[in-house]
Amino acid sequence: MLAKFAAASTAIVLSALTALADPVGRYSVAGSNPGGGARYSGTVTVERTGDTFRVTWDIGGQTFVGTGIGNDKGLAVAYRSGNQTGIAIYGANGPNWEGAWTYTGGRDVGGEAWTRR
Repeated sequence: MLAKFAAASTAIVLSALTALADPVGRYSVAGSNPGGGARYSGTVTVERTGDTFRVTWDIGGQTFVGTGIGNDKGLAVAYRSGNQTGIAIYGANGPNWEGAWTYTGGRDVGGEAWTRR
């Protein structure tokens, strides 16, 4: 009986942890431009779109839209805003996400942190 209870409890805890790490949700975002550039903040929304994710950043009156692939451990996103394109990669940090990004053709990397709202 105790073994069944322990197995069920473990399954519930693991399910909760996976749900916390799922990237779907709305976040506050804070980051820095590549090469130690200007700092910025705004919001990020992640939506599931089949096997991919739609990622939308609203930062300083500008909207960036991306397509991501990944799971509860990591997320890679290609994004666009006007003529600007780039790539970002994130890792789960509890319910939040942290990562790095660059513009297409870039030589420097910026950092970004998402805090779940």
